[in-house]
Amino acid sequence: MSGKRIVFATFGSLGDLHPYVAVSRELARRGQRPLIATFEEYRDAVTAASIEFAPMRPSMSVFGDKTAMMERLIDPWRGPELMVRKMFMPRLRDSYRDLADACRGADLLVTHPLTFAGPLLAQKKGLRWASTTLAPMTLYSAIDPPLFPDVPVLAWARKLGVAPYRWMFRIPRAMVRRWEQPLREFRAELRLPPTDAIAQFEGQFSPRLNLALFSPVLAAPQPDWPANTLMCGFPRYDGAPLDPRTHAELEAFLASGEPPIVFGLGSSAVMIAGDFWHAAIEAVGRLGQRAILLTGKPPEDLGSLPRDVMAFRYLPYSAVFPRAAAIVHQGGIGTLAQALAAGRPQLVVPVAFDQPDNARRTTALGVARSLPFRKATAAAMARELSALLATPDCASRASTVGAAVAKEDGARSATEALENAAA
Repeated sequence: MSGKRIVFATFGSLGDLHPYVAVSRELARRGQRPLIATFEEYRDAVTAASIEFAPMRPSMSVFGDKTAMMERLIDPWRGPELMVRKMFMPRLRDSYRDLADACRGADLLVTHPLTFAGPLLAQKKGLRWASTTLAPMTLYSAIDPPLFPDVPVLAWARKLGVAPYRWMFRIPRAMVRRWEQPLREFRAELRLPPTDAIAQFEGQFSPRLNLALFSPVLAAPQPDWPANTLMCGFPRYDGAPLDPRTHAELEAFLASGEPPIVFGLGSSAVMIAGDFWHAAIEAVGRLGQRAILLTGKPPEDLGSLPRDVMAFRYLPYSAVFPRAAAIVHQGGIGTLAQALAAGRPQLVVPVAFDQPDNARRTTALGVARSLPFRKATAAAMARELSALLATPDCASRASTVGAAVAKEDGARSATEALENAAA
């Protein structure tokens, strides 16, 4: 059979899946044989893109109610520990076995930062291995450090210089190292040599190739990035195309008035939206603006909507973001990639994970304002949106940045690098 077998291993939200779908589609177009191993719940999303799928445990179902799980994960102190120690480490052996099955006959394994079994499998089986970074935060540069809003001491240390920051960063490193004790025990079972590398920091990176799957407009390459890191740009993909009925409804609404403000919370924060949608409706009412809400649930759940507001369970971002007056979103890297490419002003309402750092970088570009999700009341959003829409320079800069991002072909750049690595 012709073509190289390239296996992608990923866990997380749709923002952690779609970049690999984009790259896999480009690989398939060029005659390669990509496969994505991930949560069973993403089977339909992968196969709908005509990409081969393999389930990799754990399944999302073992984590219980999704809303309750997300509410625990966004806790800035307990959330990261919960994700590592309670969700993934206890199921490490299952992940390893499933990924080993998926990698039979593979020419290259490509890993996401949360697929802790991937580097172990690559070392045990002698597989060619490439790693990936979806957002600047997970490179943990001390020269261009990520924003940890709930750990202000790190920002203070960085003001003193790179060396004090690195010294202070030893504290979270020591904490994370304790979380990874099951990983070290499993490594010993596999008879792999011990290592001081921490899987969530330097241990996630392949010495052969690390793909930075985000735009250089967000972060310039730094001297302390991992060796052999290649900046690719965003590989953008946002799901299945619209069905004819939804397309007609969207077009009719867009044609009936001024461009709307589009509100979306990605695929994770949407689980804990709470009163956000009603606050959004009130905010646009105060501004006299129209709105589209991407709620992730049946629109009728919101009750009766004002005439100038329309809600959809789902729309491809590429179909609606470029036609917005402004975009309000949570700052997840997948959503942000589409928002930047759309070239429209943004209000970022970060919840957790990489989102605060992504929001900081986006506002630094002059294309957005930022408001923490927990403070995103109707009055606050109306105030921030009013300031955003009243700043012509913001729209101009957003258009310029959008043109630059839209020209990027992250999927092609990543595909070429992976083909070389697999050769």
